[in-house]
Amino acid sequence: MVDIGTLSLILLLGMFALLAIGMPLGFASAFLAVATLVMKFGPDLLFGRFGMGPFAVLGQAVYRQMVNYVLISVPLFIFMASLLERSGIARDMYSSLNVWLSRTRGGIAFVTSIMAVIMAAMSGIIGGEVVLLGLIALPQMLRLGYNQNLAIGTICASGSLGTMIPPSIVLIFYGLVTETSIKALFTASFLPGFMLASFFMIYIFIRTRMNPDEAPLPPADPDAPAGGEKALMFLGFLSRFGMWIVAALTLRALFFTVTGANTVTEGVDPIPLGMVSDIPWLVGALVVFAIVVFFIVGRERTAIGWQMGKGLIAPTVVIGVVLGSIYGGITGITEAAGMGVVAVFVIGLIRREMNFEVVWDAVMRTLKSTGTIIWVTIGAAALAAAYTLAGGPTYVANMIVGSDLPTMGIILVMMFIFLIMGMFMDWVGIVLLIMPVFLPIVMRLPAEEIGWLGHVDSSYVGIWFGVVFCMNMQVSFLSPPFGPAAFYLKSVAPAHISLTDIFRGFLPFIGLQLLALLVLLAWPPIVTLFL
Repeated sequence: MVDIGTLSLILLLGMFALLAIGMPLGFASAFLAVATLVMKFGPDLLFGRFGMGPFAVLGQAVYRQMVNYVLISVPLFIFMASLLERSGIARDMYSSLNVWLSRTRGGIAFVTSIMAVIMAAMSGIIGGEVVLLGLIALPQMLRLGYNQNLAIGTICASGSLGTMIPPSIVLIFYGLVTETSIKALFTASFLPGFMLASFFMIYIFIRTRMNPDEAPLPPADPDAPAGGEKALMFLGFLSRFGMWIVAALTLRALFFTVTGANTVTEGVDPIPLGMVSDIPWLVGALVVFAIVVFFIVGRERTAIGWQMGKGLIAPTVVIGVVLGSIYGGITGITEAAGMGVVAVFVIGLIRREMNFEVVWDAVMRTLKSTGTIIWVTIGAAALAAAYTLAGGPTYVANMIVGSDLPTMGIILVMMFIFLIMGMFMDWVGIVLLIMPVFLPIVMRLPAEEIGWLGHVDSSYVGIWFGVVFCMNMQVSFLSPPFGPAAFYLKSVAPAHISLTDIFRGFLPFIGLQLLALLVLLAWPPIVTLFL
């Protein structure tokens, strides 16, 4: 029988060796899971007491993962992202954003970042976002003479924001593995996700102002409205769109009032924007929007602004359906994903862009992506169970806690391990393999010692650590040698752009991601602010 220290070293070296020779992570994990049990309990385990003993624990661990209802949301979000990629919704959104920001220095880069945030809030699938942005934005930026490194970094860094911004599949898996509230994780990740996106935009702003040649302005269109006129048109567009939204919410609140569904009941949460007390505020907002449209902006300007910005309507509807149903208490995560698929499908039918070929292609992409994730989940769940049976988590916990490092020193060591693992391993495997070992250690640490500029409440430590982990995984999508964002972009980039060029464009954005990670570590309350 091999002692746990030697076994841990064998597993670590074995994982890197199997990945180096090209074995898929799921199969490598499953092979090492069986090898762990053989080394710990002996070869008789595989042939005696079939269906019982330690070997049966592997099957039970895999079964628990596979029957988790929330897991269904993963293929649904992937399917929704595939439908979005094939439809013209994303392209129209890009065109509308470009109309408003075309005369801004670095405007195409800003449009790309904003578009990435909106797409992340619709589906949270990183690969699809990077490919789509590479197809739409990269040719445009290169044609206008943008610096190649700036264009590449903006697309891949912004395209990976789906890791942080809900509905993030990384957060869903973390919630599944650690039995943490996924809704709470989504709420906690909002501010850090938008903070990271703002870091990208601030960097683009500063870089293009310091080096204007890196982001030339497109030729002026003599027919385009001037700055002040364009601002009024944009205000008219927002006000008209706001009128539609507030009118729908008002009708919803009136319906709940007539049916008695919004009666105040002790112990029952009130319906968001659906109570009787909300109706006067909704009517007031409707009046304000109407005054802006009819008396301040004017109907003619508003109509032009609506034509210029209508590409933003469909994405807003999808986001409202997915996140609104979750935070409105209407559905859970899985049902919201299904509603998002239906919303995208219906919008595609209305736009006459949905046909059998598009749906079939989306189904095939979903099957391939989901199959990969499921196999990794099976293998990693088996290996995590085997290592737990062998006493691995206790060994690692005692080694880390007994190292006499301060609390933040222990967390920084964990962050370093995540960064290194992220360079070589898929995030699914890291969640399933490492998190069952690290999270119990973090939960044992004194909560008042977590952070330098503030502290996290002890009841939110698991949520905080999940958001910090996701920010860490942001870096892994850009980290050489296996940063997946580079390969996604390479698949659609012009032939003259090499992988070396792509990784070179990542460097400033990796620094921004590490800065955002440092903010979460130094000031934990930024994660729990909305909880």
